[in-house]
Amino acid sequence: MRVPVAFGQYVPVASPVHRLDAKAKMGLVAAYTAALFTIEGFMGLAVMGVLVAFAIALARVPASLALRGIKALTFILVFTVLAHALRWNPATETLLRIGPIGIDGQGLVDGLFFATRIILLVVGTSLLTLTTSPVQLTDGLERLMRPLEAVRFPAGEVAMMLTIALRFIPTTAQEAEKIMIAQTARGARFDEGGLIARARAFVPVLVPLFVNLFRRAEDLAVAMESRCYRGGSGRTRLLPSVMRPADWAVLCCGAFVLVGIGIAL
Repeated sequence: MRVPVAFGQYVPVASPVHRLDAKAKMGLVAAYTAALFTIEGFMGLAVMGVLVAFAIALARVPASLALRGIKALTFILVFTVLAHALRWNPATETLLRIGPIGIDGQGLVDGLFFATRIILLVVGTSLLTLTTSPVQLTDGLERLMRPLEAVRFPAGEVAMMLTIALRFIPTTAQEAEKIMIAQTARGARFDEGGLIARARAFVPVLVPLFVNLFRRAEDLAVAMESRCYRGGSGRTRLLPSVMRPADWAVLCCGAFVLVGIGIAL
């Protein structure tokens, strides 16, 4: 059986977004995040949603893959909506009231607004890892943090750790999915019983998952040592990352548009 690509894993496709320099994409993600948290209305979120859809189409990444991370946020999204909508013994008029608990109309709107913001944040920022290889991410992060080396900050080591962490997220999700499929084929049920029963059902998944994680981390450490990795100091690169004029143009124009949308809407 073919295992689908995990959320956040690099998808090697020939597209304009993939050809964009990693540092330019990081700058655009930072501007996008700032604009998203500056927007105060649904109109702004709708505009950002259109931009994200355009970016997904331009990157030639399957929309289902870009939206896959939302499933893991179901609890957070539901909690966000309920935390804003529910009122205990509300003194004002409510949309629905069950005993002492009522659903406030404005609170429901606010909850949906913040939940939509979280969805757009996850989908938009996931394009960075979907369209940038781990090597490019490491190079970009190291170059962005290089000025901090003046105060003896280990930019190379930190960049490598962050990149490995990003790379292990989709790998871990894919490994957990494989184990759950194997356990389900052997009769395990993860959607039956109460909360405690469901938590116990995941124990056979967590044990082999952590064993595989530690084994993979050990193999990675041995591979890095065998290749004489000693940190970022003095390292050379086969393909150095260089910001081209087109990258600067996309970064400046994109950041200007995103910040403008955040301020205006």
